[in-house]
Amino acid sequence: MATYLITGANRGIGLEYCRQLTERGETAIAVCRKTSEALDSLGIRVETGIDITSDDSVADLASRLKNTPLDVLINNAGILRKNTLPQLDFDAIRQQFEVNALGALRVTQALLPNLGTGAKVAIMTSRMGSIEDNTSGNYYGYRMSKVAVSMAGKSLSIDLKPRQIAVAILHPGMVSTDMTGHNGISPQEAVQGLLARIDQLNLENSGTFWHAKGEVLPW
Repeated sequence: MATYLITGANRGIGLEYCRQLTERGETAIAVCRKTSEALDSLGIRVETGIDITSDDSVADLASRLKNTPLDVLINNAGILRKNTLPQLDFDAIRQQFEVNALGALRVTQALLPNLGTGAKVAIMTSRMGSIEDNTSGNYYGYRMSKVAVSMAGKSLSIDLKPRQIAVAILHPGMVSTDMTGHNGISPQEAVQGLLARIDQLNLENSGTFWHAKGEVLPW
């Protein structure tokens, strides 16, 4: 039985990670700003009041977890704000960078003491962060922040390899959540694929940008 920590765990993909991990007998630790009834119903450890854009808040999380070894860290928390060229909102773009890119890096750095030899880090990114695959434009803040977090994941895969920690960079697919207006595949189907990728992650394939279904995606 392994211990997983999942950020953004109160709903959507994060909640489904917690549900499926619990069902298969793993220990899931949920991290979020505010819990939900659905998350509380799982009966797992929930660390609330955590804002991944805040150094102090993430330091508080690290303090709470001081003596808790983690086998897998899943950086799932993310936001999407629609931006078109005629209607750019630079505050919204900055917010997406703070949550989607810097937040994941901040949490990973803070929890490195909890990650021992053989641990894994999963970075939830998006195919919308693929430069080669961008054929429709728009979504400036979301696309740019996801490029940034994918690059962070690639660098982490190199920097953490001497510590024998592997890193997966993962696209879940178009998933039916609040973020997507409930369009796409079910969170259940997406997380099944995502967990399969995490299970198969090792030092040899560390740093790969995967679709949840297993396809290697273009940068």
